[in-house]
Amino acid sequence: MHGLVVKNTGSWYTVHTDDGRSVECKVKGSFRLKGIRSTNPVVIGDRVQIEGNHEGTAFITFIEERRNYMIRRASNLSKQSHILAANVDLAALVITINYPVTTTVFIDRFLATAEAYRIPVQLVFNKADRYDEDELAYLDGLIRLYETIGYPCLKTCAVSGTGIDELKQILTGKITLLSGHSGVGKSTIINQLLPDANLRTAGISEYHKKGMHTTTFSEMIPLPGGGYLIDTPGIKGFGTLEMEGAEVAHYFPEIFKFSAGCRFNNCTHRNEPGCAVVKAVEEHYISESRYKSYLNILEDKDDNKYREAY
Repeated sequence: MHGLVVKNTGSWYTVHTDDGRSVECKVKGSFRLKGIRSTNPVVIGDRVQIEGNHEGTAFITFIEERRNYMIRRASNLSKQSHILAANVDLAALVITINYPVTTTVFIDRFLATAEAYRIPVQLVFNKADRYDEDELAYLDGLIRLYETIGYPCLKTCAVSGTGIDELKQILTGKITLLSGHSGVGKSTIINQLLPDANLRTAGISEYHKKGMHTTTFSEMIPLPGGGYLIDTPGIKGFGTLEMEGAEVAHYFPEIFKFSAGCRFNNCTHRNEPGCAVVKAVEEHYISESRYKSYLNILEDKDDNKYREAY
């Protein structure tokens, strides 16, 4: 029996079968022994094969080949991965420049990973109603930066509904991974897109200006006009994985473009003579924040921060 994984609560998976049923499933014990180096071998969006049992539930016995997936490092102490979703058409990253802060390093790590797995990205800058004049100027600067690189950006206010109709058009007909920090407004956006969803929302800690988790599991939610939203728990950090040091520049489009002019083919764009990328940063053709994010990812590789998982 074949089906689609639409919900993961940690120990159970809900699979919509091809004949229209919803079946609660667990992963077959031996399945975990097949060399899958992930904290979650089965993920939302997976096409799977299942075997039913006499209790009315089933075991997931096989994952069909994924056309793509979005992955991040599971923790700072391990080379294990955590896969956010599989077989997606779009990754929508919800960003707030305050309440809570989303750093450019986090944004750029997300974008680099999406580039590595060939997943288009939509940047959604939320809570536009909350910012003062300086914060709005910074927000507009970020939008100019990322649109110049080639990433589509949308300014929204989920509470009032500003920008939601435009977002709805972007998402219709696609399987979209919705991601971002806790507190950036993902659940409020979903409640605007799907008034019947009634997802629980929470404010942020005014002391720490950080979000409090409301979504505790991953779920694929059908959109009225076609397509699905994959809602995931808020994530604090975005450790990159499966990137060799020499490849990192490939996932920063503007850095890759200028790297063609470097004197050495194996240039790391740090301190080599004749580096066209460093020159482009100095001449402001490449933004300093993006270059710092690039170096930040390289440092992960150089320092060997992450040890092999046992």
